[in-house]
Amino acid sequence: MNAAQRHGRRIMMTDAERDAYLAEQRTCRVATVSAEGMPHVAALWFVWDGTSLWLYSLVRSLRWSQLRHTPKAAVVVDDGVEYGELRGVELRGEVSFVGEVPRTGLDCAELVVPERLFSAKYFGLDSLPHDERHAWIRLTPQAVRSWDFTKLSGPA
Repeated sequence: MNAAQRHGRRIMMTDAERDAYLAEQRTCRVATVSAEGMPHVAALWFVWDGTSLWLYSLVRSLRWSQLRHTPKAAVVVDDGVEYGELRGVELRGEVSFVGEVPRTGLDCAELVVPERLFSAKYFGLDSLPHDERHAWIRLTPQAVRSWDFTKLSGPA
């Protein structure tokens, strides 16, 4: 194993650390690609349920139309200013669209947990107010990478 691999493993988050980190962070950056191959990155609110990242997206956004055409995304959630404070998670994979488009609040068993998590996280409410402009995108990652540079200051 080379030095870069040892360094990478040392700063990688455990599953529990990753789950806690994603629960506390508020904004992610979602990367999509157009049919012509042009990339697009946009900030968005999200929730993590321990298995999937749930994005509540405007259905009339460039992100939505690009994901409809090419349902693959990369998402980064990160924070920190100084080198030793940097933390983050990158999730990559195919997306799926869940529930009606746009979301009006019809019963959907798959959305019970993400809507409860989202409404509590962003609005301090027990249920999500639907504006009939957004709908749900689920990213169940095929690849996850994480880093926590605060671990570098601890014991080797």
